[in-house]
Amino acid sequence: MIPWLEPGQPLPHASTALGEDSDAPGLVAAGGGLAPERLEEAYRNGLFPWYSAGQPVLWWSPEPRMVLPTAAFKRSHSLKKTLRRFRRTPGCEIRFDSNFEAVIQACAGTPREGQDGTWIVPAMVAAYTAWHRAGRVHSVETWVDGQLVGGLYFVAIGRMCFGESMFAHRTDASKIALAAFVAAARARGVTLIDCQQNTLHLASFGAHETPRRDFLAHVTAATGAADVRAWAYDEAAWALLDETA
Repeated sequence: MIPWLEPGQPLPHASTALGEDSDAPGLVAAGGGLAPERLEEAYRNGLFPWYSAGQPVLWWSPEPRMVLPTAAFKRSHSLKKTLRRFRRTPGCEIRFDSNFEAVIQACAGTPREGQDGTWIVPAMVAAYTAWHRAGRVHSVETWVDGQLVGGLYFVAIGRMCFGESMFAHRTDASKIALAAFVAAARARGVTLIDCQQNTLHLASFGAHETPRRDFLAHVTAATGAADVRAWAYDEAAWALLDETA
C-alpha cells in the first residue's frame, strides 16, 4: 500500500516506491495537491506527479530513471541540416517564456509515446502555469513567421533541469526547441536533464537509463546549487552543440 498524503504531510522518500513486482512500479504516494511548494518538494527529492483524469494526484520515482546528459546530446545528420537552415532563415526564431500558456496547452493535446490520452490534465496545466509565474517552469519555443509551431517546457531548480513535455505543429519543430534547450542548459552549467521515462524518441537523442540512487545523488547536488538567473535565447550557445555527438 502507498501512503495517502494529507495537506502539509511530507512526501515519502523516493526509495519507498513500489517495486517491479507491483501493479504500479515506481509509485510512491497519492494525494497532497499540486501547490508550488509541494512541487518544489517533490522535484528536489526526485519525484514527479503523473496521473489521468479521474485519479488522485500520483507521485512517481521510476527505477531506473531516464536522463539526458547534456554533453552526450545526439543530433542526426538531418537535424544538423535542419538547425543550420532554421538559424539562417528570416522569420525563424527561438524564444524562451514568450507564451508559456500556449506551450503547455499544446503539450496537453499531445499524448506521450505509447499512450492514447494526455497526462497533462487541467489541474496540471493550472499548477505548472502557477509555478511558471513563480519562476520555476520555463518554455522553449520554436517560432516561424510569427507563429508558434513547436516547443517544450521544463522545470529548473539550481543547476538541475527536468524535461516535461514537447509538441510540434511542423516537422522537427520540437526537435529544434530541444536542441536549443540543451545548448542553453550547457551554457548555464547544467550537465543532466531528467527525462522521467524511457522512450525510443528520447534515446535517439542520447538519453539513457540510470539507477535511481545515482539520479537522486545528482539531483541533491544540482538542486543545491545557485539558481540560473535567466533562461533566454543565446545565439552563441549553439556552438556548444558542436562539442557533443
